[in-house]
Formats: sequence, C-alpha cells, structure tokens
Amino acid sequence: MADWFARPLTARPEGEFTAYAWADHTGWHFAPEPPEHVIPTGHVWAWGGNDWAAWREETDRCAGLWLRLATIITCGTLAGALIPELVKVFTSTGSQHVRETVKSSRQGGASLNILSGVVAGDFSAFWLGITVVGLMGGAFLLSGSGLEGIMAAPAVFAFGLVAFGFLGMGPVTIAVDSYGPVTDNAQSVYELSRIEDIDDVDAQIRRDFGFAPRWERAKYLLEDNDGAGNTFKATAKPVLIGTAVVGATTMIFSIIIGLTDHLSRGIENLSLMHAPFLLGLIAGGAVVFWFSGASIQAVTTGANRAVAFIKKSIHLDAGAQRASVEDSRRVVEICTQYAQQGMLTIFLAVFFATLSLAFVEPFFFIGYLVSIAVFGLYQAIYMANTGGAWDNAKKVVEVDLHMKGTALHDASIVGDTVGDPFKDTSSVALNPIIKFTTLFGLLAVELAVSISEQGLGTLVHVLAAAFFLVALFFIHRSFYGMRIPARTNDDEIGAEDSEDDSEDSENSEPMEARS
Repeated sequence: MADWFARPLTARPEGEFTAYAWADHTGWHFAPEPPEHVIPTGHVWAWGGNDWAAWREETDRCAGLWLRLATIITCGTLAGALIPELVKVFTSTGSQHVRETVKSSRQGGASLNILSGVVAGDFSAFWLGITVVGLMGGAFLLSGSGLEGIMAAPAVFAFGLVAFGFLGMGPVTIAVDSYGPVTDNAQSVYELSRIEDIDDVDAQIRRDFGFAPRWERAKYLLEDNDGAGNTFKATAKPVLIGTAVVGATTMIFSIIIGLTDHLSRGIENLSLMHAPFLLGLIAGGAVVFWFSGASIQAVTTGANRAVAFIKKSIHLDAGAQRASVEDSRRVVEICTQYAQQGMLTIFLAVFFATLSLAFVEPFFFIGYLVSIAVFGLYQAIYMANTGGAWDNAKKVVEVDLHMKGTALHDASIVGDTVGDPFKDTSSVALNPIIKFTTLFGLLAVELAVSISEQGLGTLVHVLAAAFFLVALFFIHRSFYGMRIPARTNDDEIGAEDSEDDSEDSENSEPMEARS
C-alpha cells in the first residue's frame, strides 16, 4: 500500500504523484491532477501510487472505521444514560419495589422490610448486569468488523472505548451524586436548628421578610426533596462502579500483553485448565466479601460505642431538646475514631494482599483481578440499590403516608439504618478498591516477574508468603480486633454493656488498642 502525503502544491515536483484527493463543503473529490482552485488552500492529500481503486477502498474503510469507533463509544454513553433510569425502577419513591417494601413492613414489620429491600437489590443487580453485557456485547460485535486488521485484541480496545463513553457522563454523574448530600444535610440543618421553637420567631420573620412561615410545609418539602436526593445518589453509584470495572478490564489486558509478550506466548495459561488462574478467580470473590464485611464491621462497632456513650453520659431533662456541645463533640470523636481506624486497617489489608497475590504467580493474579472486578460489580450494585430501596421506603412512610411515630415507621427506620452502611460505605468503597488493586497490581506483577527473571524465584515465593501473613493479620484485625463483645446470658449482656460504657467514658482509645 502506498503512503499518504500532505504538502503544498506549489512545491510539488512534476510527475511525483499520480492521483490527488481534496475535500470541500461538498465532500471528497478525486482526480489525476489537482484543480487550480485547490492550490491557494495550501495542502491537499496526494496518493503516491498508481492504484486508483485502492485509493478509494482505503478512504472508504477509514470513513467506516471512524463511524464504528464512534458507535462503540456511544455504547458507553448509552450505558451511563440507561443505568440511572434502571436504578430508579428499584430505588425511587414512586417505584413498585419501594412501595412493596412499605407494604411488607406494614404486614410483617422490620423483618419483611429487610427481605423486600434485599429482593430489590438482587433484581437490580440482574437487570443492570444484563444491560452492561448487552452494550459491551454490541461493542464486541462492532470491534470484529474492521478493527481486527489494525490491532491484536480489538474486543479489549472496544471495551476501553466503552469505559471512555461511560466517563462522558461524568459531569452528570457528579452533579446528581452531589445533589443527594445537599438535600440530606439541608433537612438535617433545619431539624437541628429547631428554629420554629424560638420565641416570637414567626412575628420576626413576618416583620423582616414580609411572609408568614409555614413550618409543617417546610418540613414536608425538605423530606420530599431528601427522597429525590436519595434516588439521585442511588443512580450515580452503579455508573461509578461500572466505569471502574470496565476500566479495570482494559488495565488487566495491559498486564496480559506484558506477560504474554504481545499475545505471542503463554496464552494457554489464561484458561480454566491452568490451575493458578482458576484459583485466582476463587480468591478474588473471597476478598470482595471480606471487604464488604470489614467495612460494615467498622460502622457497626463505631455505632455501638457511640450509643454506649450516649446511654452512659447524656441524660437530658424532660424539657431539654439537645445535648451539650461537649457531649456532641465526644460522639463525633468516637465515630471519627472508628472510621479512621477501619479505613487504615482495611487499606493495609488490601495493600499487602495485592502484593502477596501478585507474587504468587502472574496468571493467578490475573484471575484474581478478573474476579475482583466481576464480584465487586455485582456486590456494589446489590448493596447500593438495596440500601436505596430501604431509605426511600422510609421516606414514603414519612412524606406520602404521614405515619411518623407508628409501628410502620419504626420498621422502616430499621431498614434505613441497615441500608446506610450498605449504600454509603461498602458499595461506594468497592469502586476505589477495584481501581487501586488493578493499578497497584500492575506494578506489583512487573516487580515480581522482573525478580523471577533474575533467577530469584524462591525469593519471590518467600515474599509472597510474608506479605500474605501480614495481610492476614490486618484481615483478622478488621473483624476480630473491632468486634463487639458478645454474651449468651441476658444478665451478662447487661453487665458487660455497663462495663463497656464505663470504659468508653474513661478511655478514648479504640477497642483494638485496648485489647
């Protein structure tokens, strides 16, 4: 195939080119000699060969290639637009799943509230997964109609373009994800201010601003807007986790390219017939479920300690509406303490686990990364949408049914309380875990392979074992170092709770540090 050139026609040597092409507002044009009106423009494309049909075939192929690439990117953009709409089906205040959660709570209390929310999360993971598969499948089909001639693995390249299309919805995703906390905090600020209890506040507002405040209406609007904010937050989470997974897929392929010398050797290791690869798939799923449990464990323990301190130290009089500033700060300190401790412990566990598994065997680690991405995708979607359904079920009870203070409201509060660590802790934290493991794993595998190529394979395995022991230490600490003491006897539970409360009031150190 001849080369393409772009050069000023005024410097054209006679007889160097045999065909020319140029573009204007009417499209592409071809001729053996350039027309005079093209010369002042400065440049044209000139074909240095003598195969006129090949010229036309090449230009048509390139034009079709750009169309296919644009369509593949559009698949990612469609995913970013369709997924939020699907999430609304399972989490919005008007969805049938949320309404069913409310109905279940009315009949069976908190237990059926929990079960109905779990059902919503399970179904949402299925439908969102099928949607992602369909759009990525479309990108795969398009990659096989022209891209295979210019790259080794067009399907993976297409998946990378899907991730790029996903990111095209980034500004919208950030906007809707930010709206939820704003509405939530607006309601909290209003409730904590207790402005309606200030003496003569109605007359003051009427005098200064010229209108009479409607406190009950304000509460209703804030709660209703909070429900919309919950839905917005829920729609953003699957998009964010989707970009992480699709992007991780592309990065995993870059590791594969390095390990197989551009797909020229060792491809047979990327199969279930290669035992380390299969074991890596199993290990990745285990780590995802450990992380989900550990993140919730940190929330549970922190909440337990905060409640214990409140019971022990905060005794409000009958007419009191709020605790002292000092007591409030202490509660915030306890919650922050356990959040930071849990974050550090989990990060160190993930860090050393990644190092360890990368040093075990390269293709074992490839399977591990694939499993992390797949299991993490479905776990994050399930937990996010389950929590969203529980949260908005409570909003329906409060806003639409006006049933605060009833048994139905109490049942919905239980679901909302369980849902907060689901949707606001574990699900969103899986996103950076997937990204960090993949990015850091890329470096770790390169390091392990380079050490092995120097004839130090035994050292690599020794380091893998050492890193794994360190990871197990932090994994054990994330569960059992932060656990709440359990007793089988009710009297013992009461006694132990009193002791724990006393400890918390006297010692501000985390439970791990004291044990």
